[in-house]
Amino acid sequence: MSARFTRLVRSLVAALVLGGFWAGPPQAESAEGDWQWPVSGRRHVVEPFIAPAHAYASGHRGIDIAVDTGGEVRAPAAGVVAFVGTVVDRPLLTIDHGGGLVTTFEPVMSTLRSGEDVSAGDTIGTLSSGGHAAGGTLHVGLRVHGVYVDPMMMFGPVERAVLLPCCAPL
Repeated sequence: MSARFTRLVRSLVAALVLGGFWAGPPQAESAEGDWQWPVSGRRHVVEPFIAPAHAYASGHRGIDIAVDTGGEVRAPAAGVVAFVGTVVDRPLLTIDHGGGLVTTFEPVMSTLRSGEDVSAGDTIGTLSSGGHAAGGTLHVGLRVHGVYVDPMMMFGPVERAVLLPCCAPL
């Protein structure tokens, strides 16, 4: 993408936002506070969310997080299982959390069935293999009223980085 085009898009978005014509992409709100991280261990995002320029453009419509192979995957919030099955080459599971919030997890093998209720923290399946995500990673996607947004906004604040002194022995 050329620098000129990028400046034009930024100017257009700024004009729309400042003019009150556009409030930005849909924002997800969690009525019950922060969602639970879907796997055990520390938060480690291997591949971040990259918003596409438009609905049909390339991007990364979710995050890929590190997890042990065969590790349990848990529901981040209460909802209803909307889909369990294989799409192309990967097993996945989708949860409708209500209010326009829908999460997708892949690759995940699950014994749950569509229509089953899940609570925050319930085991929804185990990490499998397949799809675009590197081995040992779980793809987590979030849609708000059909638009993909960064799932990290639902998991509360990210731990603050600690800067180390430059060139000091460790």
